[in-house]
Amino acid sequence: MAHFPRRARFGAGIALAATAALALSGCASTADASADADSDKVDAASATAVADFGTFADLEAAAKDEGALNVIALPRDWANYGEILDLFAEKYPEITINEASPDVSSAEEIQAAETNKGLDTAPDVFDLGLAVALQNTDQFAPYHVQTWDEIPDALKEPTGLFVGDYGGYMSIGYDSSKFDAPKTLDDLLGADYKGAVAINGDPTQAGAAFAAVGLATVQSDGTLDDFQPGIDFFGELQKAGNLLKVDVTTATVASGETPVVFDWDYLNAAHTKDNENWKVVVLDGTGYAGYYNQAINVDAPHPAAARLWQEFLYSDEVQNLWLKGGARPARMDAMTDAGTIDADLAAALPEAPEDTVVPTEEQSTNAGKLLGEKWAAAVQ
Repeated sequence: MAHFPRRARFGAGIALAATAALALSGCASTADASADADSDKVDAASATAVADFGTFADLEAAAKDEGALNVIALPRDWANYGEILDLFAEKYPEITINEASPDVSSAEEIQAAETNKGLDTAPDVFDLGLAVALQNTDQFAPYHVQTWDEIPDALKEPTGLFVGDYGGYMSIGYDSSKFDAPKTLDDLLGADYKGAVAINGDPTQAGAAFAAVGLATVQSDGTLDDFQPGIDFFGELQKAGNLLKVDVTTATVASGETPVVFDWDYLNAAHTKDNENWKVVVLDGTGYAGYYNQAINVDAPHPAAARLWQEFLYSDEVQNLWLKGGARPARMDAMTDAGTIDADLAAALPEAPEDTVVPTEEQSTNAGKLLGEKWAAAVQ
């Protein structure tokens, strides 16, 4: 499989379709009853909520006893992960965070878990696009965080195998010193955009690129049942000489190598730190939304720390840190109602489209098949 950077992880979807029937066949087995007969120690690997530890303080104590947390594919410039990781380290200095391979893809996260199964180096937790999450449910342990009821049902697999956490809208970032703000997709077909428009990877493999085709589809009066209009648009962009086949990174934006970029709005917004002229637009009309999902490795070498990490990520404090990173936290509506959302940060988000679409599991699968058949020929 070709390597795609973390910025281009495959398949982020805001709606979790047809998940109620997902089996728990991959759940970690409990320790043998006879082995536990003389011990009151919690089996963290089988815990599905804080109550299984007793109290939240008991969960914290169990995680501190483990002393480590292995994370993977968390670049520090992705949705404010750097500040989030540092806050966890400050809050729990007894727990060493081992940050592995920050730029790998969702699929490579799963590969790392399989390769390192049984080793202390295996990832404890995952951050995944929806398509990869749906394909690998046997790799996850179910868990309900304390704020579970405040997470929209559309963002969570009912048993807690994986849960949406942060997301946003597909957008267009651009260097305003070189280009006017595009108002429609057709603007990007003009001669002014020659060799300037990049998508984040190959849409047959990469989530942001997949979403870019989805956005182009619905902006071209198509539906998510058929991505052909989106493929046709990028085919036209290629014929016009405007499609730039370069994977987008902070460095390519800062250097001007990728001056116009299809990407999630929170990732595009982050580039303003490196290019003061960088602007972000979410096109009028139908918007395309997506969320990334958290999950616990069923074979986590530090199962209590993995569960503490989940609790941490869905706390008010960290939900506001996603917002600080330009992403829309899963608990945003509930926190807004409760008055715990950072109102200034929320107000700074790009205006959401009036109409929003998200692909179902079936639509994602069909779109992936169509892209596999049609994409390469359309943009060659």
